[in-house]
Amino acid sequence: MTETTNEPLNLKWHTLADDEIHKFDDEGYLIVRNVVDAPTIDRLIEVTDPLMASDRRGNRGARHSNLYDSFRNCVSIDDAFIPLLTNQKILSVVQLLGAHIQLMTSHLIYKHPDPPDKPNTARSPGWHRDYARATKVLGNGVPRILLKCAYYLTDLSEPNSGASLVAPGSNQLVEAIEIPEGQTDPAGFVEPHLQPGDCFLFENRTWHAGAANLSSRTRKAIMFGYGYRWVMPMDYRTQSEALLKKLDTLGQYLVGEDFQKTPEYHPGGGDSPLASWCEQHGAPAVRPVS
Repeated sequence: MTETTNEPLNLKWHTLADDEIHKFDDEGYLIVRNVVDAPTIDRLIEVTDPLMASDRRGNRGARHSNLYDSFRNCVSIDDAFIPLLTNQKILSVVQLLGAHIQLMTSHLIYKHPDPPDKPNTARSPGWHRDYARATKVLGNGVPRILLKCAYYLTDLSEPNSGASLVAPGSNQLVEAIEIPEGQTDPAGFVEPHLQPGDCFLFENRTWHAGAANLSSRTRKAIMFGYGYRWVMPMDYRTQSEALLKKLDTLGQYLVGEDFQKTPEYHPGGGDSPLASWCEQHGAPAVRPVS
């Protein structure tokens, strides 16, 4: 196992306003603008386009009628994905989840244009919550355990461009979401308008669905999910030594490695390198969620 050190974190803190935190708690989603710059987007597309065009099977998710293709645990596939793991602006999710988190998933998804005759009410995937295993065991009263950070590489400023639709406030539901008879979507659903480089945050309890892509462009997204360290990751059990050697202390911690081993009992085996970062900026290292 790669050893970690207790070197201080050199991270810039990006404060979430109180109204942003309240919005996320109340509605289950938040948009953070201009997270990834244009050169980084170009570099990611240089990597992801050939990957999607390849015959690679390792880490590949299920394909759907040549319209939807994906790779899981993509952070382990190419070095271009690694900076997203510790993106300083998005690591401010500690203000929503607390400091004791790990990577749950890194999911590259391409959603190709639908046929021209596809109705704009088509939904692929349909309305659902993430981390379905928890829902199956705990029912619709499942707590917040996962926060998905969806980086978009393409323009989704026009309707029906394949964005992820959300139902605001559905994270508070303790029963399945209601879709009116004869309708495709729940009342009050939102189709976010996103520019390349924006990041769309939503939690596992937030009901969401894939909008039809009636544009002429492939929707390209990379979704990094973070969850509590006591929850099992979705994409992997342990990461390879080859990947760990490429990561800094924080990156190693976020993929499940110990940070500071202690001889006495410590929940999780050691402290979080993000805890002091939270404390320094007045954010709780452990954040209760209703």
